[in-house]
Amino acid sequence: MASDYARALGARLRGIRTQQGLSLHGVEEKSEGRWKAVVVGSYERGDRAVTVQRLAELADFYGVPVQALLPDAAPTGSSEPPPKLVLDLERLQSVPAEKAGPLARYAATIQGQRGDYNGKVLSIRTDDLRTLAVIYDVPPAVLAEQLITWGVLNADARRAVAQED
Repeated sequence: MASDYARALGARLRGIRTQQGLSLHGVEEKSEGRWKAVVVGSYERGDRAVTVQRLAELADFYGVPVQALLPDAAPTGSSEPPPKLVLDLERLQSVPAEKAGPLARYAATIQGQRGDYNGKVLSIRTDDLRTLAVIYDVPPAVLAEQLITWGVLNADARRAVAQED
């Protein structure tokens, strides 16, 4: 039986994989067989223990910091993981610069700090959304809706903003 921590770790692994639009088979294909679908699936279910070394290698494969794969240490009181805020950087390029300029600069700054230049998606914190709301001079919920409308923010942002109120 998988421990709560193993299941939480697995949920984080699954979340990162799905954010990147990969199926388990897609991971195996993209890694040219280095990561077997059955092994990654067993990590995600919490059925198989992952070593620190393999976790670091998987983080590198996904292009995320190892910390992004680790469950939060603080208990949440809810079995539901917190909503992920994911910016679609490819869609951001199609939004007119006069609208998206501040967001694009903010995202570029985060990428620079993280050394994350995959250019497809960028995970942000709820605090980042609040900071952007100050820059845009609108409430966070209004900004979240605008970014969702532009297609650059995932719809889970609504839940994140609602949890903040």
